[in-house]
Amino acid sequence: MIAIDHITLVVDDVNQAKAFFALFGFMDEKTVILSNKTFSDYLNVKNIHAEHHTLVLKNTVPRFEIQLLKYLDSHSSLSKHAAPKTPNPTTQGFHHLCFAVEDIEATLEKCLESGIKLKNNPMTFNDRKLVFLEGPANITVELAQWI
Repeated sequence: MIAIDHITLVVDDVNQAKAFFALFGFMDEKTVILSNKTFSDYLNVKNIHAEHHTLVLKNTVPRFEIQLLKYLDSHSSLSKHAAPKTPNPTTQGFHHLCFAVEDIEATLEKCLESGIKLKNNPMTFNDRKLVFLEGPANITVELAQWI
């Protein structure tokens, strides 16, 4: 069996990212500081000094985590590595993360009330209702409801 274990996002605003993912049921499980040679070597970041936050979607099998990485020092500051404000959807690589939801309208209402912005108008395609949202750190998050 193969399953997705986690995704890791580099963020500048941890609280905003936690609030965003809490809308989909992710709970803050633990935070550790990465600050030693082992992590520097593994992540290929010289002299790493970062917070590593683990958010977990409870009661899912297999377990799924969203990990947030916030660099704490100026040498790895996001200002010189920040994602563009308007990511180009035709660029090769990561495009979006999609969450399956039971009721897309109710989920959208909750998101909009929390200040989350839509990136497009909802549509129906391949037996699903779909919509893109602006996620933390400029990632695109999609909602999908199977119909």
